[in-house]
Parts: sequence; C-alpha cells; structure tokens
Amino acid sequence: MTDAPVITAPAATWPAAVLAVVGAGPRATGVLERIAANAPELWDGRPLHIHLIDPHPPGPGRVWRHEQSPLLRMNSMAEDVTMFTDESSVIDGPVRPGPTLAEWAAQFSGGDVRFAPYAEPADPDVLGELRELTGTDFATRRAQSAYLDWVFRRTLTELPPYVTIEWHRTTATAVTGTPDGPQQVHLADSATPVEADLVLLTQGHLDAVPDAGHRKLTRFARRHGRFHLPPAFSSDVDLSALRPGETVILRGFGLAFVDLMVLLTEGRGGTYRTEADGSLTYLASGHEPVLYVGSRRGVPYHSKTRYQLQGPRPPLPRHFGPDAVDALLALGRPLDLRRDVWPLMAKEIGFAHYHELFHAHPERTALPWPEFLAAYDRLGWYSDEMTTLVARAVPDPADRLDFEALDRPLDGLAFATPDAFQEHLRDYIAQDVARREDSAHSADLGAFLALLSVYGQLPRLVDSGRLTARSLAEGLDGWWHGFFSFLASGPPGFRLRELLALSRAGVVRFLGAGLRVGTDEDSGTFTASSPTVPGHTVTATALIEAYLPGASLGRTEDPLLRGLHRAGALSEEVISDSTHTHRSGLLTVTTDGASHVVDPTLGGPHPRRIALGAPTNVRGVAAFARPRTNAPAFRQNDAAARALLRALSAGRGEDLDPTGAGPVTSWPPPGRVLSE
Repeated sequence: MTDAPVITAPAATWPAAVLAVVGAGPRATGVLERIAANAPELWDGRPLHIHLIDPHPPGPGRVWRHEQSPLLRMNSMAEDVTMFTDESSVIDGPVRPGPTLAEWAAQFSGGDVRFAPYAEPADPDVLGELRELTGTDFATRRAQSAYLDWVFRRTLTELPPYVTIEWHRTTATAVTGTPDGPQQVHLADSATPVEADLVLLTQGHLDAVPDAGHRKLTRFARRHGRFHLPPAFSSDVDLSALRPGETVILRGFGLAFVDLMVLLTEGRGGTYRTEADGSLTYLASGHEPVLYVGSRRGVPYHSKTRYQLQGPRPPLPRHFGPDAVDALLALGRPLDLRRDVWPLMAKEIGFAHYHELFHAHPERTALPWPEFLAAYDRLGWYSDEMTTLVARAVPDPADRLDFEALDRPLDGLAFATPDAFQEHLRDYIAQDVARREDSAHSADLGAFLALLSVYGQLPRLVDSGRLTARSLAEGLDGWWHGFFSFLASGPPGFRLRELLALSRAGVVRFLGAGLRVGTDEDSGTFTASSPTVPGHTVTATALIEAYLPGASLGRTEDPLLRGLHRAGALSEEVISDSTHTHRSGLLTVTTDGASHVVDPTLGGPHPRRIALGAPTNVRGVAAFARPRTNAPAFRQNDAAARALLRALSAGRGEDLDPTGAGPVTSWPPPGRVLSE
C-alpha cells in the first residue's frame, strides 16, 4: 500500500470528532470494523475523523507486513484464522460475519466469490500461493499480510460516509494534553502534532532494550569479538554476522527458534528432499552455522494438529466458566492459581479431551459416556477417585490426559552421551508429529479447544485482584503462559519434520532441559550444559536468545510509551500481597470494557487515553482468532469501539464518560497499587 487510505466525508456544519489511533495493525483494524458495525446505533451522524499513525501498512502492521522472508509461515491452519465475529461471539454490537483466510483465498482459484472484488496481490508468489491454499495449509505470513490488507480495505468501505480515515506513515513519539482537553499526538516527521479528542493505543508487540543480564552477555561478546543476539523479533534481526560452520547456542525452543532455524538453513540456500518413506533429507548449502538448542523443557513446542474434530464439538465451558469464576470469587479470600484455579482449568480441558475420545473413538473406551460424565462431573481432577475412573473407562494410558507428563517430558531422564540424547529426542519429535497429524488422536484437538476456552475465562480472575501476587508471577505469567504456548502454540508439523532432517544432517544438535548458559573469559566463548546429558558442555562463539522480548514498560523501545512511563503518566501493573510483589511489565488499563490507561498522576483512569492489545494487562488476547470460539479479542474490540463512540459523542471539551452510564470504574481494585 503506497497511498494513505482516505474516505472523504460529505460537507457538514457540525464540528468533527477526532480519534487518533497509534498503531495500525490487526488490532486497530478490528476496532475500526467494530466502529463501523456499531456506528448506526451509537453515532449521531456528525463527522468523525480518525488518524491512523504507523510507519507500517494499515492492516498487516509491522508483524504481518509483506516485507519479510517468504519462508516464514503462520502456525495456524488457514481455516482457523479469522478477523470476523460469528454466531459464537457474545457481544453487545451486531455480529458481522466474514471469511476466514482460507475462505477468502478461495476466490483466487475460482471458488467462493462472495468476498470479491479484490485486486489480486501484486506479488506473483503470494497470488500463486493463494490459488493453491487449502483450509488445512499453514499459509506464509505474506499470504496473511494480503488477507489483513483486504480486511482493512473492506472495513474502510463499511464505515459510514461521515467517517474519514487518514494514515500517517510515521511513528508517534509522544502524547500530551490535559485530561479535560484535546490530546496532541506528536509525530516523528512533523513539527505539528495531530490533535484528537481521544487517543487509542494499539501498538501491538513491542521491542525492549535488553535487560542487565543480556547487556552483560552483549558486552562479553563485543569484548571477545563474538556474537550475541538478545530477545528480538526473528523477522527483523540481522544474522549475517554468523559464519558458515560457526557453533551457535540457541536458548529457547519455541516459535522464535523455529523462525531462526528456517532463516539460518533454508534462508541460506539449503533445501529438503522428500524420501520414499515420506521423511525429509536436508541438503546443506554449506553456508549454515551449527545450531545447538536447549531450553527449560529441552523439547520443541508440540506440533499443531492438522485435522478436524471427529465427534460433536464439546459444549464449553462446563467446569471453568462464568459460574465457576463466580464461585471462586465468592470464597472471599486470596486465590492461589495452583491450589484453587488450576484443578478447575484442568478438569475443563480434560472434559473436552474425553468428550472427543468417547464420541469419536468409542471403541477405545470401556464405559458409556453418560455414566462416565456423571462420575467425572462430581469428582476433583486430582482425586484418587478420578484417577480410578479414568483408568477404568480409558484402558490405554496413551489416551489419558496427564498434564504433568506433558509439561516436563525429560524430567528424570539422563543420557550417557550426547548422541544417545539426539536419538531419544528425534524419536520423541517423530511421535509427536505423527500423533498430531493422525485423527485417531483427535482428543488432543478437544483439549486444545478447551485451552482456548480456559484462557478466555482468566481475565475476570486477574481483574478481580483476588489472585495472589505469587500466583500471577510464577503461575499465570510464568508456568501457565509457558504451558499453554507449549501445548497450543507450536509450529506446523512440517517444521518439526524439517527439524528432524536438520538433526540427522548434524546442522541442529539438541542440548537438553534445564539449560545453563555461561561464559568463559579465558577462551572468550559461550558455554551451554544440561543435566539431561551430565558432564557434557558445549562451547560456542555465538549465543542467540531464541524468544521474544518480555513485556517491560521500563525498557520499551516505543517512544510514546517510554515517554509516558518516564513522566509517570501511565502505570505498570503491580500486584502486591503480604508476601510478594509482582511487576508484570504490562500497561495497566481499566477493566470496565473501555480499557482506559491508568494514569498515576491522576490517581486513576485517563479519560482520553485508551489502550488495547499486547502491551496491556489484558493477557493472552490475540488480534485475530479461531472461528466459533467467542474470541476474547473480538469481545474486547466491540466493547472498546462502543465506549469510544459513546465518549466521542459527548463532544469536544466535555467530560468524556467511557460507558455512557456514569463515572469510570473506581481505581485501584483490591490487590493493585499504582507504580510511581
């Protein structure tokens, strides 16, 4: 996209209301779509001008922009990616269905044309991919970029004629203005700020200045002429300094590692050959470094499933829904995630797992479903009675759900030699890929759907202030986030087959669990070891932190948020109790649906500044979603859009009420303190 998208409104005598949106990626597009959907009910027809401020193209934004390696792919199937509400969406505004990525792509191969006309992508490779794309394919990020561009352009056509959109292809550097007056959004390329009645912050995932530990490693690398890469977005990093054959330690085994693996192998000219048995052989280009990878678990994220449910969709939620959350809050005491909440979460995930097993694969069960369910509903997840019930009803242990075994598959294992561990982990990975591509194990997909449902219920608990600080720090933001990502946010199966080929070729070597990374001043090298292979230490001339930057308002590279933080005009989420204080690094917003930025200088919410998405304390809400899951992002977008329309309709210079129903939510809730 080269031209600023502008919709011209008809002349009007009323003064225009003005909204400035900082960040123009999928989150901003989702809010604009909800503004278009809700405006007929909530807007009075006077002009509304919206400024979009982002150096990257509206729609895709930075993360999904076209200008990145064509080798990088999504980790969701094309039929599981949508930007649109559907019949499952529990929202106050109107539901406006739209196509998934797969449904939209079908028009280019002569399929469904309900969503045309749309100009063909200029990139012939993307167009060719879209013409061949099936629902179970994992599209390139460039294909997703084209979809997001189309969603944005369609949204523009659906906005009422009195709404105008103006794109500023630059960076917002600051926002100023009093709480009772217009806000000025300052731009990197202009001395004249954008003036707006309200400011919406939707910057998405942010870069961060390395922390003290990473800065120390970088100084070591510079001192010895070595290479150290702190946490970063893989598609943006410069890897050219890594030499062919150089030994590189990668700390992290998730999606960032997979991207780096691709860029350092195929991205350097390597190719794969498919053998008669379906396995892959890697044909090296000679330009690859040698990659040694390890992490806390020591294994890659589980492969994504590539099949549909074989039985009826499990009715979720059942054991961890609004009623269960109400009951937890009614206890009237601090809640511990592991003791009070996790058993209900586990039972919900188990319910969906066994619902699919009993309905789709009854030959592998030994009780009628109604009999099993009646007992299951009344038993605690970790009770002896539940263990007995499952053992009696599900004869094969491979069909039973064991979270502890899933979470730490290398616990208690030690290998005498590195080669013995390579063989073990290759077998583990091969079994995982086979299971996730075999619909005989579709119970795994039932569990996955329940994981999404569980995630959608957690914000209420967090917002209540009842979870202990330790539960948030070590439980929700620590163990649970990692466990969810490990089970539900892994790579496509073909990436793990490529990993197996790279391992057999000696380009990738596995280090193990509990990875320990150090430095050796005498040799000027990095070191890595793991209790998985006792006594074995790898030395390397390069170290890559193969994971994304963590949330940190104090270290963010976003100039607008950094400036507000230094001025004390926004609050980092801080959870305190009698024994622990947890600083999450996330931007605190209100939980009344309007998501107003909490401003410590005001002692509460800023009436004219709103924030949505990744940097905020509304956790785990992706900008797009799987269809028919009542996606939290769509609920949040709808609530925020309705609040924005109500607030803007109050008029310039008036006291902007975010809900139209009285003052904003009192602040802070129990257990919260404002950072200074």
